[in-house]
Amino acid sequence: MTDDDLRRTLTSLGSQFDFGEYETEAYVAVLEHGRLTASEIADRTDIPQPRVYDTVRSLAEGGFVELHESRPLKVVAVDPTEAFGDVRTTLADLVDALDRRYTAPSRGAEAVSLVKSRRTILRYLEDVITDAEYELMVSLTPDLFTRFEEALADRRADDVTVDLLLAPAADVPSADRYDYTTVASAVRSRRGLTTPVAAVADGEYSIYTAREALRNGTDRYGVIFNRSELGFLVSGFLNTVVWGSATTLLDRTDDRPYPRRYASIRRCVQDLVDRDDPRYVTVRGRDVETGEPRTVAGRIVGVTGSHDPVTASLTVRTDDGDVAVGGGAAAFEDVEAAELVVGSDAPPSL
Repeated sequence: MTDDDLRRTLTSLGSQFDFGEYETEAYVAVLEHGRLTASEIADRTDIPQPRVYDTVRSLAEGGFVELHESRPLKVVAVDPTEAFGDVRTTLADLVDALDRRYTAPSRGAEAVSLVKSRRTILRYLEDVITDAEYELMVSLTPDLFTRFEEALADRRADDVTVDLLLAPAADVPSADRYDYTTVASAVRSRRGLTTPVAAVADGEYSIYTAREALRNGTDRYGVIFNRSELGFLVSGFLNTVVWGSATTLLDRTDDRPYPRRYASIRRCVQDLVDRDDPRYVTVRGRDVETGEPRTVAGRIVGVTGSHDPVTASLTVRTDDGDVAVGGGAAAFEDVEAAELVVGSDAPPSL
């Protein structure tokens, strides 16, 4: 379909479906009765008698009814499957042509975006969930959980670690009533209605919004961090403030086999803090002093942190000595970690 054909098709579809109030009333009346005279249409609708003839002739030109030129004039319904057959074919061709011209917007174009429509917020929320490759943290209402339940189950089926927070707790099914193991590795519920709606995929791609944005209020916005280093802001807030103040419904994170991949050092430390057996790690991040990319690999000889994810760091013994590894915006450590892979016998490859 050429550009000229595309424009003509769009114009044609627009005009073909430009039913006015009278056309709509007359068409529905004829469909319901199969055959009506002009007078009967006037009796059954609010269309003035002088306007009926123009209205039904307009419908006939569009192929939606047939006119039997008798006395009186009879208006006969056309099977909608037949009447809209050409339109359906044209619309399918049009969608194919538009799809070929569609260029998906690059998520990397802007590090941070502000979106203000409910539909767009929900679309990005789904995109973040489905984009996660190895780690997903998501905070949802029970209604949104139902909406994205299948997407979360798909992530778990692909061995993505999913931390799911649901609020308000009063509306959240208990683990006895719902099998959360199919959709998440760990689940917590939180009491407050002020709990934000948010999702973070692999520590970088994230969305944050207030609940009011998904209602009918005027305070509607969502903030998107597109593969940005700023994504750790959402991740850090969810881990320390929101997740830490919630009640545990399920925790199966210890069941995962090694090697284990992490976007958050806090989650990594929580898994390691009470373990005495040797563990090895490979860390991708950047040097705290120079800001340059840096990869560290070796045996874990020190774990600083606790089950409340406020502080977290690792000491890694490498061939060049011990290296302190911290999380986002690390200052005291040597390396700020963006990705960690922990193994049981040797430093895993990234």
